[in-house]
Amino acid sequence: MKLAAIDIGSNAIRLQVTNTIRTKGQLNFKKLEYVRFPLRLGQDVFNTGSISPSKKAKFKKLMKAFKLLIDLYEVDDYMACATSAMRESKNGMEIVKEIEEDVKLKIRVIDGKNEALLINNAISSFLDKKKNYLHIDVGGGSTELTIIKGGRKVESRSFKIGSVRRLEHNDSPIIWRNMKKWVSEKMVEYKDKITAVGTGGNINKIFELAQKSPGDKMSLTKVKEVQTFIRGLSMDDRINELQLNPDRADVIIPASEIYIAVMEWAGAKNIIVPDVGLKDGIMQHLYERNTNKQTIKFS
Repeated sequence: MKLAAIDIGSNAIRLQVTNTIRTKGQLNFKKLEYVRFPLRLGQDVFNTGSISPSKKAKFKKLMKAFKLLIDLYEVDDYMACATSAMRESKNGMEIVKEIEEDVKLKIRVIDGKNEALLINNAISSFLDKKKNYLHIDVGGGSTELTIIKGGRKVESRSFKIGSVRRLEHNDSPIIWRNMKKWVSEKMVEYKDKITAVGTGGNINKIFELAQKSPGDKMSLTKVKEVQTFIRGLSMDDRINELQLNPDRADVIIPASEIYIAVMEWAGAKNIIVPDVGLKDGIMQHLYERNTNKQTIKFS
């Protein structure tokens, strides 16, 4: 079965096409195609409230290209999910409707709760069911926090704090206080017994720069060390020496500040980084939907 996932984020837009292979009872997703395009919709939305005509034109071209790839690979099923920027944009739903009519590509604008559900679905296989976790997913426009106990989601909350929003100085001190209050109150039960789980492109890059191997834990101290190292580099050095994409080089520090703050509030000394994200959660959902094992019901 061939599946395609489109993640329309606030900082970038991704398409992944995979082939599902089940061998010896084990399900694997073999990547056939992966495209990441740095179209920063959040820059428009968080500053003006709408997606500009120029970004809209680029977005439409990108969706046409993605639709062509989906058709060329003859996928059995696909899902395109748009998150914070599109759901907050005044003209977001108008653009979604236009894409559906002109490109014949259906986009689902999902809220923070459903975004967290999809990503949690992707990370579940990496977690020890006997331990407690605080899942931190930092996107361009929002941060989803989820408490996982015994392998099950206990609490979840989405906050309008993200790397692009913070870069553009559009993150509200009130929402920061609300997030700190939520984490502090929920963590009373798990004090010193919680491990953070980080998802998002920025924490993946920090993990890589920390020279960690898959499955390793990364300490809060190490996250801070990497942050200090990156902060000391110019934008050119981040791009040339660290080989960061330009749209990663400028948001990695704002994103790291969010991960560090949440870990400190939670008393989490370590973070695990499974290197999965929304697209992986979409893929898992599509597989379950097509094998009658559906676990997520969208609100």
